[in-house]
Amino acid sequence: MRTAIIHDWLTGMRGGEKVLEALCDLFPSAPIYTLIHNRGSVSTKIESHTIRTSFLQHAPLIKKHYRHYLPLFPKAIERFQIEKFDLVISSSHCVAKGVIPSPSAVHICYCHTPMRYIWSHYDDYFGRHRTGFLKRIALPPVRDYLCEWDVSTNQRVNQFVANSRTVAARIKKFYGRESKVLYPPVDVDFFTPAESDRGTFFLIVSALVPYKRIEVAIEAFNRNGKPLVIVGTGPEYKRLKKISESNIQYLGRIDAAELRELYRKTAALIQPAEEDFGINIIEALACRCPVIALSRGGALESIIEQETGLFFNDLSASALQEAVDKIGSIRFNEVLMRETALRFSPARFRSEFQRLIPEKTAVTTDGISKK
Repeated sequence: MRTAIIHDWLTGMRGGEKVLEALCDLFPSAPIYTLIHNRGSVSTKIESHTIRTSFLQHAPLIKKHYRHYLPLFPKAIERFQIEKFDLVISSSHCVAKGVIPSPSAVHICYCHTPMRYIWSHYDDYFGRHRTGFLKRIALPPVRDYLCEWDVSTNQRVNQFVANSRTVAARIKKFYGRESKVLYPPVDVDFFTPAESDRGTFFLIVSALVPYKRIEVAIEAFNRNGKPLVIVGTGPEYKRLKKISESNIQYLGRIDAAELRELYRKTAALIQPAEEDFGINIIEALACRCPVIALSRGGALESIIEQETGLFFNDLSASALQEAVDKIGSIRFNEVLMRETALRFSPARFRSEFQRLIPEKTAVTTDGISKK
């Protein structure tokens, strides 16, 4: 079938882009439609595809401040002309699922999460501690519009695929739709353990955005003085750097080989906030690196308490600090770490995704695809 891939934006390599790479492997000739594309910001595998951008591509200051254009995202995604495609695959955590396919096409949405800015993490982005008075007054009508649009456009999707049981529950809650769970792929052939002693530093691998709650970890490590290394970039960098003591080091964007070495040598990966799934958790486990995570969300689907990691129950610096202090006294199951990671191989992802695609499909008026 003639296939198109829809992805929200291409501005860096995060979890969603690693899923997109797997989709590129499955559909090597499919063009990618995306709101904006910062050339050189994603892998050569992704950039080898034909990439078609929206009218926002040339908007003022769009490369660094694309999130400020959020109210225009729905119109931009709906303007893509994709009527000629038989199969539409959207990789969506924002508006990609709202693309308008041909009535005869099959639309499979791989949902990383329903739009977190307006649903599950609105306060993290736009609460009193994040925005001024005027913005708080202006935002509710925008949120109402986006919520209405987001709910109404979910009927353009024939099959939702969630990246975790956590996200499947959100899809059911916000859209009233059932979904299949297909965990993201992790390159477990690349992320491998090595015979080396673990260091005393701790590690965070994350986009520096509000819902990741990196400030909780910073407060904990400001208190205990232990070394913390933070890998990642994002709009929160300046604020987080300003509140960090000298024991906290920022590495920005690094290559995969450097990241693998950090996983192999760190005392533990820190996951301070609720994750949709957490690809970095699986990468760490593949390197036999224990994980300290908040006991919510996708982490509950991959970490086994006191076997492959530790949970802390409250989103607070004191709770995280207690788990960090405890980790040195625990002997983790390194064999189980690796076995757990192998469940998320790219081959498993490709095989399960291919089974979602019917060979011959007719689409009924109620939006359900049938052979």
